[in-house]
Amino acid sequence: MLKILSALLFSLFALPLQANQVEIIHAELESQSGMWVVRVTLQHQDEGWKHFADAWRVVSEDGKVLGERTLYHPHVNEQPFTRTLSGLNIPASVKRFYIEAHDKVHGWSKDRLLIDLSKNTGKRYKIRLQ
Repeated sequence: MLKILSALLFSLFALPLQANQVEIIHAELESQSGMWVVRVTLQHQDEGWKHFADAWRVVSEDGKVLGERTLYHPHVNEQPFTRTLSGLNIPASVKRFYIEAHDKVHGWSKDRLLIDLSKNTGKRYKIRLQ
């Protein structure tokens, strides 16, 4: 019983450490004339200029950054919010990649979204081809 109580107390105190990381809610990708438009919806408990979601990026499986969208201000009263990156070149050899999100306090979130270009829809993403 003591072990269960200790584990419960530990988990309750550990939650706030992770609760304020930025979360990727959804991504929508659209192919336009060989380039990509990526719309990413994020959720974060922005607190002001010292702690807010300030970027998201597209990263290949081998770690190469293919594109990045900087977020220049807090979105305290706009949650969740969506921002777009246009003109992204994803090489034909890249079939799977990640979307990662960043906030000023926690850095790059462990909540990465895997995109598989061979599937038009996946968990938390949709792809539209033109």
